[in-house]
Amino acid sequence: MKKIEAININTSRYPHQLKKFIFSSEHVSILKYTLRWTLLIVPVAIAIGSMVALFLWLLSWAIHFRFAHTWLLFLLPLAGVLIHFIYQWAGKSSEKGNNLIIDEIHEPGAGVPPRMGPIILINTVITHLFGGSAGREGTAVQIGGSIAALFGNWFKLTGDDLRMLLTAGIAAGFGAVFGTPLTGAVFALEVLTIGRIKYDALLPALIASIVADITVGAWHIHHTAYHIDIIAKAPYFLSNYLPMDLLLIAKVILASIAFGLASYLFAIMVHEIKAGFLKIFSIKWLIPAFGGLIIIGLTYAIGKPDYLSLGVDAQYPGAVTIPSSFHAGGADTWSWLWKIIYTTITLGTGFKGGEVTPLFYIGSTLGNTLSGLLNAPVSLFAALGFIAVFAGATNTPLACTFMGVELFGGEYALLFAIACFTAYFFSGNSGIYSSQTIAVPKILDSYFSGENSLGEANKRRGYIHQKLYKYRIKPLNKTDK
Repeated sequence: MKKIEAININTSRYPHQLKKFIFSSEHVSILKYTLRWTLLIVPVAIAIGSMVALFLWLLSWAIHFRFAHTWLLFLLPLAGVLIHFIYQWAGKSSEKGNNLIIDEIHEPGAGVPPRMGPIILINTVITHLFGGSAGREGTAVQIGGSIAALFGNWFKLTGDDLRMLLTAGIAAGFGAVFGTPLTGAVFALEVLTIGRIKYDALLPALIASIVADITVGAWHIHHTAYHIDIIAKAPYFLSNYLPMDLLLIAKVILASIAFGLASYLFAIMVHEIKAGFLKIFSIKWLIPAFGGLIIIGLTYAIGKPDYLSLGVDAQYPGAVTIPSSFHAGGADTWSWLWKIIYTTITLGTGFKGGEVTPLFYIGSTLGNTLSGLLNAPVSLFAALGFIAVFAGATNTPLACTFMGVELFGGEYALLFAIACFTAYFFSGNSGIYSSQTIAVPKILDSYFSGENSLGEANKRRGYIHQKLYKYRIKPLNKTDK
């Protein structure tokens, strides 16, 4: 075995030459890398930002057009059938949505089809035009991924370069649709794998998210502004000795456990409703038709349309929306549960859009309800629920903490982090993206520790539930005999 000898460089004799060598080799490479990715990303991000701006404009038009023509809700079943056949005729693998992009980043396969972006844009607008309860993040991410894949083919990128470009596409779509560029970059890195973040795509993701967000602004598309009311300072327990209100933190932790459980309920319901309807209906186009009928029935049973569509703009004065939930009396006690039911039925039966804006609605209205029970500031707890339920459902607590800072300011950054990480933990090994890989389980000794993805974890959970039910029934049968 050869012995490797250390190279002895006399730094005292040639200090300036050595420094020049180190700078020229490392920093020139960094400069080349930065310039290369900037030149690659900027046109991609401008294209994504422009498409997202068009999508947001069309979405706003569709929602307000339905407000003025409420009879469109009765056509929701037909809209669902139309969406089904659009994917049958032209969508093909595109129907996998965000999970397809995540799969391609983890393990390249058939690629992300360029038609994914236009198809999801059209179908999301159709969903909202007729009253389906869905979001917009999924559409923006798929627009970003499909455009990034298209440019990747034009640039002839493969391997790690293509993987980083797809990651940047996710960042651009997410950052542009919500006006949160830093969150978009971190989300794109964090959403891929639970428990581990790879930073190799950080620079492309950040550049893409910033440029796409600027592009949306250049098209004069504006995002909804949220704010936390000024909370009057008051003496608290041991206030003379501690820099923070421990009672308030305890209330935040308690509320965040509820936020995590709401995330878990949402994720499980989406998967179970989809699986249940696939078992019930052999004719697949009947699934969205029946889902649309359920949404119509629920709306008339409740007597108000508050839980349709995004839930950002009010259809009538006094409607429960995300902005209204930041004020006392701005949400009903069970608004969050109704939104879970509406959205999981909408998405579980084949309508398109996203989950994140409904998750904002669920979180903010649940925060509104909990603020009354815990005697806590309403707007603060609505903001905490806004980001925490999202964190639990997507398994991205770091990105959601940044989102809190970008949307609401940095004064309560510590509480944002506490809420997001607590909700993330209590949401368990669940999530809305089944292609997320599990690098580090939340509980190392859990029975999900050996799974590779959330999809496998969900299958295992279903298998275990079946076994538990089976063994629970058997003794009763024997006793009956």
